[in-house]
Amino acid sequence: MKFIIKLFPEITIKSRPVRKRLIARLQNNVQILLGRIDDGIKVSGFWDKLEVDLSAAQQQDLGVLRDDVVDALARIPGIQTFLEVEQYPLGDFHNVFELTRQAYAERLKGKTFKVRVRRSGKHEFTSVELERYVGGGLRQHTEAAGVDVHKPQVWVDLEVRNDKLFIVTQIHQGMGGYPLGTQEPVLSLISGGFDSILASWMTMRRGCKTHFLFFNLGGHAHEIGVKQVSLYLWKRYGASARVKFITVPFEEVVGEILQSVDRSHMGVVLKRMMMRAADKVAERMKIPALVTGESIAQVSSQTLPNLSLIDAVAEHLVIRPLITMDKPDIIEQVRAIGAFEFASAMPEFCGVISDKPTTAARRERLEQEEAAFDFDVLERAIESVEVISIDEIVENRNINSEIEALTRVGDNQVIVDIRAPQEEERKPLNLPGCEILKVPFYRLEEAVERFEPGREYLLYCEKGVMSQMHAQHLTEKGFSNIRVYRPAAPK
Repeated sequence: MKFIIKLFPEITIKSRPVRKRLIARLQNNVQILLGRIDDGIKVSGFWDKLEVDLSAAQQQDLGVLRDDVVDALARIPGIQTFLEVEQYPLGDFHNVFELTRQAYAERLKGKTFKVRVRRSGKHEFTSVELERYVGGGLRQHTEAAGVDVHKPQVWVDLEVRNDKLFIVTQIHQGMGGYPLGTQEPVLSLISGGFDSILASWMTMRRGCKTHFLFFNLGGHAHEIGVKQVSLYLWKRYGASARVKFITVPFEEVVGEILQSVDRSHMGVVLKRMMMRAADKVAERMKIPALVTGESIAQVSSQTLPNLSLIDAVAEHLVIRPLITMDKPDIIEQVRAIGAFEFASAMPEFCGVISDKPTTAARRERLEQEEAAFDFDVLERAIESVEVISIDEIVENRNINSEIEALTRVGDNQVIVDIRAPQEEERKPLNLPGCEILKVPFYRLEEAVERFEPGREYLLYCEKGVMSQMHAQHLTEKGFSNIRVYRPAAPK
């Protein structure tokens, strides 16, 4: 089994050196990610495409391997489409027809079709001649409704390369964009809401290695949620590159704003303090740009006058991918990338709520308000930032390592599978004799209220990362009967 990867169209119009660099990076990214599925998968690069060969893969179940590869390729920036193909020796026209009929007969029942041949190499026939022969054979020897050269219901796609025939059995849509790492890195200010999630995804899709910056305003549940969605975004769309998750403790900054700033200007001042801190973090990490999820006039701090004054305190470029998007469109796009449940269930903590917030702040008034602010508080927050690799979240020292992880389940214990429904359905937890509750992470807060005090509940997720984080959070809220279930590694 093979896959042919078609490049994002903007890659193909670049100069020769740039195009070669982009293709090489895409090949490397694909090899890294598919190598984690099976190290026997081979990825080859060409001028106009990549090829993925599964013939040397170690995975015995070809169906599972195929599904895993399709899922991975659909989430790699730089891929416009990818074709699932079967490879055969070319043979004569009749051989091509027989192989094509075998692959397409079921799909052609009752439908119109058109044969499309792409050919490279030297042959004694033309693409049109092969199309006519195969098309005529399919029309006569299948239950197709006929040929339609203008708007066929089914495209029968064949590729001929020298002495090889490739029959395209399925075409899959990629995510487009540029290969990750081909553009400069960015630092995304992520709150875990719809806007910052989508803004982060959009810069990843555009080829930027996207690091995550979270301002902790005092809500531990919020921090757990943001770490969870950041890890999800990285694993799904950016795992070919290592990135950082940075936390800035902003509780004291919030307290200082509440004491020193007029309520009408608190929101803008808070954003300016965040931008100052982000600017310093980006400078330390040598990252040239900041990313936010703001959209014009969505809230009071996002009017053009206020955005201008917020940007004025930053020396780095500020990128706003969503600046003219409507909220319903943002929400639908977040749903499409699989992060809707994260955003909709994200705990919120807002320590600064302006009373009749200004929508057109003036520089003089802002500087007057900030003159009463103790900037030593901001400096302490910047000096106290915590930087960890995104894939090491579970090792964060703020996660309570004393939450017990059990490898066996006792008589009075219940496993709580907190994975998202689609993940649980794909890899169901099969433990005969054990009681298992299926409670997605975004329903855990309400479900825990119904847990029986006399029983222990063991939270489970595939990697053990989020089960630890949620167990800590629930323990801190006073639930003493929460543990973690982590199956023993197979011998």
